[in-house]
Amino acid sequence: MKTQGSMKTQVVIVGGGPGGTAASMYLERQGIESVIVEKEAFPRYHIGESMTGEAGFVLRQLGLGDKMMAAKHPIKHGVVVYGTQGRNDWWLPVMQRFEDGTLKDQFTWQVRRSEFDKMMLDEAVARGATLVPGRASKPLVKDDGTVYGVEVRMADGGLINVEADMVLDCSGQASFLATHGVTGPKYLGAYDKQIAIFSQVTDYVRDNGETRDLQPNNTHIFYKSKYHWAWAIPIDDQVVSVGIVTPAQYFLDKKETKPDYLRRELRELNPELSRRCPHLNLVEDAHVIPNYSFQVRKFAGPGYICLGDAHRFIDPIFSFGLYVTMKEAYYASFAVKDYLNGQGRDSNNPFHDYMVFVEKGGDVLEDVLDTFWENPLAFSLFVHSRYRFSMVDVFAGRIYDGLPNDGRDRALSGFRELLKRERSYDQEGLFSVPIGSRFQPERAPLWNSELDSVETTEAWMREH
Repeated sequence: MKTQGSMKTQVVIVGGGPGGTAASMYLERQGIESVIVEKEAFPRYHIGESMTGEAGFVLRQLGLGDKMMAAKHPIKHGVVVYGTQGRNDWWLPVMQRFEDGTLKDQFTWQVRRSEFDKMMLDEAVARGATLVPGRASKPLVKDDGTVYGVEVRMADGGLINVEADMVLDCSGQASFLATHGVTGPKYLGAYDKQIAIFSQVTDYVRDNGETRDLQPNNTHIFYKSKYHWAWAIPIDDQVVSVGIVTPAQYFLDKKETKPDYLRRELRELNPELSRRCPHLNLVEDAHVIPNYSFQVRKFAGPGYICLGDAHRFIDPIFSFGLYVTMKEAYYASFAVKDYLNGQGRDSNNPFHDYMVFVEKGGDVLEDVLDTFWENPLAFSLFVHSRYRFSMVDVFAGRIYDGLPNDGRDRALSGFRELLKRERSYDQEGLFSVPIGSRFQPERAPLWNSELDSVETTEAWMREH
């Protein structure tokens, strides 16, 4: 079918989720116009309902705090992790770090994504973005490799070209530009053999609110074993999002339907989870998502940047997804402005510095989360005692703006030493399949080590 028309803009954004809409709002602050291409009609179902502390800060920074309060989204004060025996093994509060270095109690939100995402899209349009309802079918690429827009298939089957000086890929795990070969290769991590099966329940037993760690709308994580865990996230007064993450082969071996598998796991995975789900009343279809870990090389280049899940997804366990994509949108808005003003136009990679910056933030999360999985006892000691407030920073999402002199740099060094991991960043911005990470398990000597026992962990801590 021939292209039926075209339009021009400064920036075209593929995807109208929180990353794309936050990018549009940040660009509008820079005086830059944008077009959002979105294939789905909102509201629509989506997973990823919990926000870190800094995700809440991003929304306040965008001037949306009052709207969030008016919508009566559940207030989240932190995360409680239940160990294999069903005990409250540790608690991470949401706290804000002020410019003078002090930490004070703060809160963030849990959201029903259908409502939250529509609010974000409506707000972006109200602030000046143009919404094009259609599916981005292919990128428009010049002979020299510069991306200059996207072809869009409209609902009636017609095609239009949206030409732009910049394309922001905010398509999530669909990874639009990577799928079309614009970026470098996409590497699956060792977690790609995991799946998540999830739904929503009523009658979840909530806490009584006596203390911050017992507030009724906190996130609960239930741990069973390496790469086998569950979440519970309240999304309104009645409904709680629940999900099970397990190796895919474990699910296949059970030979159960998704609803039956989910119900059985909610009963068996952890005694505390079973206690809190007495009726197992699913109010939403059971959904499944595979391949929970990947990284795209060369995720930015002449005329394009991939944001959030469109270039990297690490692990969903502590709900960093919403925050990372919205925060990258913030930093990308400045990189886009510089590019539109001519900076780096003659470079093979005009966004090298931006890429290193956001990759280093992602590396902090990856190293922390890998330590949680591979060495949970050592991790627990770090969180509870040695680097308590540094970990409060990390789990809030304070991972980009340098490492404060309160131990977070030492904590990160400790994690990497435990993992036998190195980090390096090449000059071309193709990046880093990091040495010793789950992307190269043969180079991660602790992958199946016996370090994570009480005796050996305590010995290691004494030595370090």
